[in-house]
Amino acid sequence: MLSFWPSIATLGLVQATLVALPRARQQPVWVERLRGPWWALVPAASIAVVIGVVELESSSATWLSYLALVAVPPLAAFALGALVHGSRPIWGCAVLPLFALAWASPGALAGEAAAVALSGLACVTLGWLLVSAVPAYWLRLGVYAMAAIDTIYVSADLLQGPNAVLNVAAPAASLPALQSVHLGSAVMGFGDLFIAALVGSLLAQPRADGPKSAAELPISARRQRVGAALTVGLALGFDLLFFAVDTLPATVPVAVALALVEGRRPSPGATRSTSIAWRKRCS
Repeated sequence: MLSFWPSIATLGLVQATLVALPRARQQPVWVERLRGPWWALVPAASIAVVIGVVELESSSATWLSYLALVAVPPLAAFALGALVHGSRPIWGCAVLPLFALAWASPGALAGEAAAVALSGLACVTLGWLLVSAVPAYWLRLGVYAMAAIDTIYVSADLLQGPNAVLNVAAPAASLPALQSVHLGSAVMGFGDLFIAALVGSLLAQPRADGPKSAAELPISARRQRVGAALTVGLALGFDLLFFAVDTLPATVPVAVALALVEGRRPSPGATRSTSIAWRKRCS
């Protein structure tokens, strides 16, 4: 089995990959009808509700494993076919061998990697749906709230017990347990991949206050690359705290990376002033 430090470092790289992976895509009309700021509560609620439900009734963890088993493969197929950079519809078929590998080799590194890929790709679809339904400002606040609640739960020792129950839950017939993330000797929650894919989907979208042209797409991709680099750097540094503690909120490095990317963005007024000054110099 892969030892802990390579395992947790690899999961940090997976989070960074999910930040870089989504591409900009037109929002579906049916999601537009549901658009509103209240959906920004979903990231934080995904932690609070799941932990509360498992704490109240441990058998609910098994039902959550079945929910993930049913929902993750089609969500992952859609991400491969339409939402990642360079995606093609035929790529969605790759979910079948990934699922087969995860089912056939549940304890092997290859099987665990296939399950992580499925869960991460499903998170890309979930992130895109949420970005389509929530104004970016409110969704950024939702990301920060998710990291804050995760930190509070871990610090107060409220997360560890329910997480342990959720991590060992599995469907019958040795089907893949896709509700949590296992790789080697390290474990992450599904939400730790979800927040990374959500931030990637946020950064991939052209800004409402930015230029409405194809030139904005390279800017979005550049923001994603910066966000991914910050995520992996922060995650690897944050992991050093494992020398002192057993559990860390892996949502924090991703939220901090988002804050840093947003903090280095110039204001719309500054961008217009720079453009005007450039035109004057060239005239």
